[in-house]
Amino acid sequence: MDTTTIARLLEPFISLDETRLSAISKYIDLLVKWNARMNLTAVRDPEEMVQRHFGESFFGAKDALAQGRIQSVIDVGSGAGFPGVPFAMLEPGIQVTLIESNQKKVTFLRELVFSLDLKNAKVFSGRAEGYAESADLVMMRAVEKFEMALPVALKLVRPGGRIMLMIGSSQVEMAKHLGKQVAWNEIATVPGGHSRVLLRGIKIVKWDN
Repeated sequence: MDTTTIARLLEPFISLDETRLSAISKYIDLLVKWNARMNLTAVRDPEEMVQRHFGESFFGAKDALAQGRIQSVIDVGSGAGFPGVPFAMLEPGIQVTLIESNQKKVTFLRELVFSLDLKNAKVFSGRAEGYAESADLVMMRAVEKFEMALPVALKLVRPGGRIMLMIGSSQVEMAKHLGKQVAWNEIATVPGGHSRVLLRGIKIVKWDN
C-alpha cells in the first residue's frame, strides 16, 4: 500500500512522517504475507488493517505519551505486534517488550522487528507470568481470556506506573473490578466506530497476590 493512502486512512488517529509511513507499508506487506499461512489477524483487508490495527495502536500510543514520562513499555499478548510495535515506531527512545507465548507469532514478531530495524523493541517468547521485569507502562489490546490476562498484566506494572487497555466498552466494568489497585482515568473513545475504548490508570498500591 502506498504511503499517501496510509496517511489518509490514519488521519482520524494521528499524523506521521514519511519514514514511519514507509515502515507501516512494509509492516502491512509482512502481515499480509504471514496472515496467508497463519491466523495473525481476522482482518484481511489492508485498508481496514491500517485503521483498525495501526490507527487504534497509534492513537493509544499518542495518548500514553501525553500522560507523562515513560522509559519502558510492555505489550502483553502482542500477537501481530499491536499495539507494541506501533508504539516502538512512534517513540524510538522508549524500550518496548513484546510478550507472546505462541511460537509462530513469536517468529513473526522477530522477523518484523528485524525488518523494521526497531532497535528499541524486543520479543519475549513465553507467558507473561514468566516475565521477571516490570515497566512504566503495560498495554493490552484485544487479548483472549481478558479476565485472566489483566491480573497478570497488572503485576508487570511498576508501583506508580500505568496500565493502558484497548478494550470493548462492555469490558470496562470488569477491568475496574479486577483492577482495584488502579486509580482509573476517564475512558477515551477510540475513533473508528468499533466500540473500542482506552481505559488507563495508575497503579497506586502493591499487588499482593
